[in-house]
Amino acid sequence: MRALQPVRGTQDLLPEVARRHRRVVETARGAAELYGFAEMATPIFEFTEVFARPIGEHTDIVAKEMYTFNDRGGEEITLRPENTAGVVRSVISNGLAQSLPLKFFYSGPMFRYERPQKGRFRQFHQVGVELIGAAQPQADIEVIALGRRILDMLGIGERVVLELNTLGNSKSRAAYREALVAYFSARATELSEDSRRRLERNPLRIFDSKEETDQIVVRDAPPFGDYLNSESCHFFDQVRAGLDRLSIGYRPNPRLVRGLDYYTHTAFEFVTTDLGAQGTVMGGGRYDGLVELMGGPALPGVGWAAGIERLAMLIAAPPPPPSPVALVPIGEVGETAALKLAEDLRACGFTIDLGYSGNLARRLRRANRIDAFAAILLGEDELARGVASLRNLGSGEQTEVALAELPARLKALADEQILF
Repeated sequence: MRALQPVRGTQDLLPEVARRHRRVVETARGAAELYGFAEMATPIFEFTEVFARPIGEHTDIVAKEMYTFNDRGGEEITLRPENTAGVVRSVISNGLAQSLPLKFFYSGPMFRYERPQKGRFRQFHQVGVELIGAAQPQADIEVIALGRRILDMLGIGERVVLELNTLGNSKSRAAYREALVAYFSARATELSEDSRRRLERNPLRIFDSKEETDQIVVRDAPPFGDYLNSESCHFFDQVRAGLDRLSIGYRPNPRLVRGLDYYTHTAFEFVTTDLGAQGTVMGGGRYDGLVELMGGPALPGVGWAAGIERLAMLIAAPPPPPSPVALVPIGEVGETAALKLAEDLRACGFTIDLGYSGNLARRLRRANRIDAFAAILLGEDELARGVASLRNLGSGEQTEVALAELPARLKALADEQILF
C-alpha cells in the first residue's frame, strides 16, 4: 500500500541517522553559544506572504517549490522553505528591534517541492544563525568564523572550502544588473526558457541555472568586480583582512551570487567535493534590505544556513549510546519488584531495559541483542533474601549482590567495559 511508504522526498530518521543529526545540531548549538547566539524557534508554517514577499513571486522557490495550502479558516499558509524570513518576521512582530544587535541560532525542518537527490529531500533540516542590526564587516567575519568552527568541531573542516564573493552595495548592484541585462539580452537566443524569464525579472539568478547552455553563456558574463564602487571594495577588503587575521582560508568565487535584491556585500559558501554535485554544506551572506522589505525598520543583517542531512553524511559515526542493563524479572513477585528497581537504577544514571514478557531464555537473548553489558535476574527467592543475581554478559560470570549494592557493582562493571 502506498500509504505505508514514506512520501517521496521524505525519510524516517532511524536511530543511527538520528544520532548523526543530533550530533550536528548539538555541536552547532554549543558553538553558537560561544559566540553569544541565543536559540530561538519559529513556527514551521507562516502566512504565505512571509516567504513570497521577500523571496519573490516569480522565483522558482515561490512558483514551483513551496508547499502552500488554504487552512480550514481560509488562510493561505506555507510550510517554511527557509528560516531567515521567519526569523525576521519574529523580530518585527515581537518588537525586538529596540535591542540590537540580535543574534539568533535555530534548527529544524524546512520544506521544498523539488527533485530529491543525494543529501536533498523535500522535508530537510537546517541549522542556521542570523545576526541582525550590525552593519560592520566584523559581523560578516564573525558568522563565517562560527561556521568554520562548527565544521572543525564536526571533524570535517579539512573536507570543505570556503568560497567568498561580494555583491557590493545597492549602487554597485544596480550598475551590475544593468550590465548583465545588456550582456544577456544580446545572447538571449542562447539561454534556456527559464533564464530568459529571469532576464526580465532578475538577471543575477541566471548564474544559478544548471542548464549547460546557460552555463556556457554565463562563463563570458562581465565580472561583478568591474562594477564595485569604492565603498563596496573597502567593505570586502575588511572582510578578507579579518578572515586572514583569523587564519580562515577562502577561495574567491566571482560567480557566487545571491539573486534577491535585498542581498548586499558578502556572499559565501562552504563547499565539498565529497558529496558529488550537491557540494554546498553551508551558505549565507549579508541581507541589509530584508527587514525593511518585510515591513520593519531599515536594519542590516547577515547569516547562514547549513543542511543537517549533508553534514550528517560527512561526519564520522557518533558513538552509540551507553550499553544498557537488562533487568530480567522471574515470576509475578519479580515482575512487581522490577518496576521499582528499574526506576531506582535509572535515577542512579543507568540505562535499564525492562523486558515485558517471555521466559528467562528469551529475555536473555534480548539482552544480548541490545548489547547489554549486564543482566539482573530478579526472582521471588532472591527478593526474599534482599539480593539479586548479577550476570556479567561479557564473561558469563554470575554472582549474588545485595540490592543496596547494585549501583556500585554496576558502575564497576560499566567501568570495565570502558577499559576493555
